[in-house]
Amino acid sequence: MLIVALCAIIASQMTARLQMQMQRSANVAFNQQAYWYAMGAEAFTKRVLITAFEEDADVTHLGQIWAQGQTTYPVDFGEISGEISDLQSCLNLNALRAPFKNSSDGDGKNKNNNNRAKKVPARLAFEALLINLQLDDVSSFEAASMADALTDWLDENSSISSAGGAEDNDYASREFPYLAANHYLASVNELRIIEHFTPAVINAIKPYVCVLPQSDAHEININTISVEQPELLQALLDSTLDEAQEILSAREEEGFASIDDFYNSPEVTQLKEFNSKKDQFIVDSEYFKLKVSASFNDSFFAMNSVIKITDNKYIDVISRTVGRN
Repeated sequence: MLIVALCAIIASQMTARLQMQMQRSANVAFNQQAYWYAMGAEAFTKRVLITAFEEDADVTHLGQIWAQGQTTYPVDFGEISGEISDLQSCLNLNALRAPFKNSSDGDGKNKNNNNRAKKVPARLAFEALLINLQLDDVSSFEAASMADALTDWLDENSSISSAGGAEDNDYASREFPYLAANHYLASVNELRIIEHFTPAVINAIKPYVCVLPQSDAHEININTISVEQPELLQALLDSTLDEAQEILSAREEEGFASIDDFYNSPEVTQLKEFNSKKDQFIVDSEYFKLKVSASFNDSFFAMNSVIKITDNKYIDVISRTVGRN
């Protein structure tokens, strides 16, 4: 009887382990299938972008086939959901790393505020955006401090740029110490470990900002700024909210055919000191982001791909990150 009992125990253990191993193998297979569904969505995105740029080689706008918002496709035992967005319709945080170029404004008049004149356009826009969003406990002083800390995180040196900045000594003294990157941001989520940035601020600015990989370019596509985000255009132009809304409302679905059309539009020509801000804008984009999620049976896979288009025909996937964000 003892031998029979031992055999029964061993058999039950073997059965349980076999079932667990079979379930583990099934989970791996299901997850792999969801992964390949996501990769298929990325390949489809490349074709969509190529088609869009073959039809409109010199302009990128929200009337093109890539700008359909989130789209869901049913597949065998699951579904694929994806959304393509223009990474040049938002403020590139890495642009705060660009060196300051000392020049007068486009009207030939020197800026009156010396502190303002020493800030790159991207930084001026970033500070203005923080203020325009009317966040709790974020005044012009706090906005400048956040910009200082971000600039110090991005620049190549270990010297504090100004009063609100933070460098290695500030981060090394924390409970869990680390050093400033002194390099480009790889993700907007990096703001969580930079001085002065709170979760509330980060969540508020996320729809308006982005990160171009290894690039300090400050070029915003006026054709793809969302009409629901006039605060961004307001910050770029240093205008009123009404003026920004008026420009976006007057923009047609296919946007401006050329940058000169934007410069000469009635809503823009009435702006003050626009010539000093005009270089921030473009009408064609080369960086895009695919946010895709795929499911297969009980498995789920999410991925974000950054895609660059060169000469309207060459497509490179710059980065892939796993996860919803």
